[in-house]
Amino acid sequence: MPYDNLVCEEIRCEHLVRDQWIDFRRSAYRFPDGRVFEPYYSYTRRDYSVIVASDPEGRFLCVRQFRQGVKEVTTEFPAGGIEKTDAASGTAYALSAAKRELREETGYESEEWEHLLTIPSQATLSDNYAYIFRAKNCRPASSQKLDDMELLNVLKFSAAEIEEMISSGRFQQAVHVMAWLLACRQSVSA
Repeated sequence: MPYDNLVCEEIRCEHLVRDQWIDFRRSAYRFPDGRVFEPYYSYTRRDYSVIVASDPEGRFLCVRQFRQGVKEVTTEFPAGGIEKTDAASGTAYALSAAKRELREETGYESEEWEHLLTIPSQATLSDNYAYIFRAKNCRPASSQKLDDMELLNVLKFSAAEIEEMISSGRFQQAVHVMAWLLACRQSVSA
């Protein structure tokens, strides 16, 4: 029998790690039928922007960097955290962060931006959001200005090369694959 109310109530929460990067929690939840489930682990991280960026020749800007989670070097789109100092709120502050991240990670800038989607990054475990953008006709504007924690290479790929990397499992960030699919869908409908 389906439930009309599926909302669970958090009845206890312990912050296991809480710093500028993450708030990792252990919680207990009461289901609508009265059962209690624990422990449930979740975390808060910064929202972030992902940029499907292309140059005037239609090549897509990607970055290669080591990802500690999978302990591999991955190919993905430029992306980065949205800082509290970014202008405005919501999509406006995400766009400000996206422009900053594209410039810092690749040295490129664009005047043609489109917001494609805002979506929970990992709704099962986290409460942060990914803001997906498309930037067209990106042009070199400066050198990279990487953060202390960044070490990455910038590469350009054709659409066919990105499709092949996705198909062969060499483009590994799930939200970035989704960003690609959204950008492709947007291009077809335009």
